[in-house]
Amino acid sequence: MFIIILIALLGSVVASLGFVVFKTIMSPKKLEAVPRLIKQGKTANAIKLSKQILSKNPKNYMAHYYLGKAYLKEDRKELAIIEYKTVDENALFGEGIDESQFRTEYAALLMKCNQQNEALKNYLLLTKQAPNAADNFFQVGLIYEQQGRYDLALGFMQKAALLDKKNAKAHAEIGFMCYRTKKYIEAKKEIDLAIKLNPENYTSYYYLGKILKDSKDIGGAIKAFEKAQRAADVKQKAIIEHGSCFMLANRYDNAILDFQRAVDLDKENTNQETLFARYFLAACYEKMHKIDKAIEQWESIHKKNKAFRDVAGKLTEYKDLQANDYLKDYLTSGNDEFIEICKNATTKSLKLKILTCDSKKWGCEITGINQGDESWMNVKKQVVLIRFYRNPEPIDEPAIHETLDIMKSMGSVKSFIFSSSDFSVAAKRYSENRPVELVEKQKLEAVLSKAGS
Repeated sequence: MFIIILIALLGSVVASLGFVVFKTIMSPKKLEAVPRLIKQGKTANAIKLSKQILSKNPKNYMAHYYLGKAYLKEDRKELAIIEYKTVDENALFGEGIDESQFRTEYAALLMKCNQQNEALKNYLLLTKQAPNAADNFFQVGLIYEQQGRYDLALGFMQKAALLDKKNAKAHAEIGFMCYRTKKYIEAKKEIDLAIKLNPENYTSYYYLGKILKDSKDIGGAIKAFEKAQRAADVKQKAIIEHGSCFMLANRYDNAILDFQRAVDLDKENTNQETLFARYFLAACYEKMHKIDKAIEQWESIHKKNKAFRDVAGKLTEYKDLQANDYLKDYLTSGNDEFIEICKNATTKSLKLKILTCDSKKWGCEITGINQGDESWMNVKKQVVLIRFYRNPEPIDEPAIHETLDIMKSMGSVKSFIFSSSDFSVAAKRYSENRPVELVEKQKLEAVLSKAGS
């Protein structure tokens, strides 16, 4: 009986050992199947098999690595990061996992998930592990550049360009950093080299356009921004810059087409650049005295970002339009109607007889003489110069100088400058003790109301 029990125990031990040996032999075979499944696109099977292996051995970091790869194939980046992080913190590299390959994949994944600082750590390690690999230096430079640390970024970019002399992207980034630090000659040189190395890297044309625009070469900038629109990463920005060139040339109709295209490009209405497109679109409408359309854009911006530039101020400035039809007509009417409004204000409110009336790009210029009425605006029967501005920007000191020069040439002793916005501090100071009366928005409203009654 004892012998039978002993034989049974020995049999049980042998069976257990056999099962362990079987598991040890079969587990690597199971693991080897995972990368094949990933390569074949059978990611669901790869994930299932990896999880089975990890349920029996949670410290199998190769299985964690493959599981991360499978998640990445399915674009489940958050889950992939968890697995890669586990490998990073626990694995002994060299035991089946190549550290350089792993860190390259992990850093790229971190960048996709906007974890710049963690990605930077991995790329910095890679610059030490592979000191001749230009891309690692390029990536470090790119991150530093995005963080605004241009001194560090420039050094790494220059190293990338030194290791790979045909690296057009590195030269383009160096050029743009030189542009940001106002080193325009060096910037142009680097951008030109980047385009020569790779004419089809259309992002470089965006940088070139920025340099040409700042150099006042608007025609050249427009052509560069047209080419830059072929680059998906800067397409919206290039369209906006293209429109801004037309704005500088006072070609507002062309600019509006560009800014509307930039807005329409953002289907989800989530890009920060879309706010700038709307802002410039509103500026064009304001310049063209289409205030209702400008207000629509400012309101759209305000819903997204209440602190964006001077949008809140613009909405406050124009809120009186709904209550004051006279001011609204002054700001939004066509040129012929606007001239009539100014004439009415001159004859009915200022009590002046009109001698001349000329349309100007900024508004209307009238000369007149006193009708002899005993109103508060009564002046001697000499020529009076009246200038009606409807520019959105405050009127600055040069406009006062110009007015005084015109007054001198015609022998005028008095002038009025009406502004639908405001006057700069310098303009107000310069007009003191001079025969120029500055009439701000509130008083303009009163003059228009009196003329319209």
